[in-house]
Amino acid sequence: MKYLFLLLLSVASLPADVLLPNIFSDHMILQHGQHNPVWGRADAGELVRVTIAGQSHETVADSQGTWRVELEPMAASHEPKTLQVSGIKSQLSFTDVLVGEVWMCSGQSNMAWSINATNDYDMEIATADYPEIRLLSVPRVGTQDPQFDIEAQWKVCTPENVKDFSGPGYLFGRRLHTTLKVPVGLIYNAWGGSDLEAWLPRKVLEDAGQDAYLAEWDEYISKYSDAYLERQKVEYQKWLDAGKPGKKKFPARDVRTAQKRPANIFNGVLHPTIGYGIKGVIWCQGESNIGRAYEYRSLFPLLINTWRDLWAQDDLPFYWIQLADHNVEKSQPAESYWAELREAQTMALSLPNTGEAVVIDIGEARDIHYRNKQVAASRLVRHALANEYGYKIATSSPRYQSMEVDGNTITLTFDHVATHLYAFDVPEVKGFAIAGADKKFVWAQAEIIGKNKVKVWSDQIADPAAVRYGWADNPVVNLYDRNSLPVTPFRTDDWPIGTMGNKTMYRPMPD
Repeated sequence: MKYLFLLLLSVASLPADVLLPNIFSDHMILQHGQHNPVWGRADAGELVRVTIAGQSHETVADSQGTWRVELEPMAASHEPKTLQVSGIKSQLSFTDVLVGEVWMCSGQSNMAWSINATNDYDMEIATADYPEIRLLSVPRVGTQDPQFDIEAQWKVCTPENVKDFSGPGYLFGRRLHTTLKVPVGLIYNAWGGSDLEAWLPRKVLEDAGQDAYLAEWDEYISKYSDAYLERQKVEYQKWLDAGKPGKKKFPARDVRTAQKRPANIFNGVLHPTIGYGIKGVIWCQGESNIGRAYEYRSLFPLLINTWRDLWAQDDLPFYWIQLADHNVEKSQPAESYWAELREAQTMALSLPNTGEAVVIDIGEARDIHYRNKQVAASRLVRHALANEYGYKIATSSPRYQSMEVDGNTITLTFDHVATHLYAFDVPEVKGFAIAGADKKFVWAQAEIIGKNKVKVWSDQIADPAAVRYGWADNPVVNLYDRNSLPVTPFRTDDWPIGTMGNKTMYRPMPD
């Protein structure tokens, strides 16, 4: 018995294997031109050595058994490298490592929409043979506990591997790869139906709730009280035991681990990847926050700035796809939560190193998941190619700049017009509405004047006060820059909007 005890004691005292999260694996792409962090776990006090391409870095695991080093910047390279990590007992080798451009692809279902459900899916899959594009799909894990690891590994882009990958993400990355002629890594971590709050850490949400927005955090988080979660657990189990009855479009979920609970996605999906060297983020989300568009004006910049802080990159590029057109269009001008959310997204352009792809013309009235991801990705990648890689191409859709009232007409001036404004398909400019001081909008006539001006009027409005364009769930619009970038939906008024009183954690900021 004594010998058995000593044997067990000696086994228990043996050094543990050095560990890394699975975001480090064979076939990975390291971001070129940056200090790339490499991190993991080992025994407290254990010496860890990391080597690659002639570099060698040593560190000692802290009292919690965690360690981290930073690789020196490397140039983009087609030559496969080996990353070796060794501790006292073990050594790990990751092969076929390339250095190039790494982008994170996040958001909800329109970013998660897979290649095998896009337009021309069969052709996209058949031609997806790009050995230097690498794909990492992060599993959907919802939890309140920050996770160290993910159950995933990098894969080489092949027709088989690309099928279930993000359509916008892959198409964005393919355009980068074929243009820049360097390896491209894509981290796909989108989750359909996710609220933006689920992508933020609880501490950030709590601090924001106690800040200048005068919000009551308890009022919001009470929805996720222990009692509520226990009831949901019971109801969810009943639904499972009954064989998942019903034909709901979105089946019941256990809210404890679902994608709407605040911080769930941050902890389970984002946290294991924080710090991995990336060039930037592409984002497509907002449908789940439609009813809280006014609040989104604060939430969206909060998310962008928080992620920049987490990656310690103040200038981290962050580009998004604006909400597409959707739903059956109304016959008369009306208020629109969708339009309000688009406005909130556009307002985030006030942050530096951001960009928006306007897709008000490619949505589908009867399906929130539009199939034309090719156009969305092409408009999105313009920002990266121009801003990060120096290509002399247009990036932004034309945006409203100013207006001038003259009698019964309003003349609008637009900026970000690269060539000149153009009415697509038919000569008549469609999509404008005009109102007087009574705030009652009617459809308007419009005429393009020169390169970047539009005159708007209606015989029904003698003294116009405001103009709106594309202000609807699914507007009929046809005004473009001649380079095929559609004009950004807008309104010239600052009248109260429908979602001003809708909130989770925020109240409107005081004047």
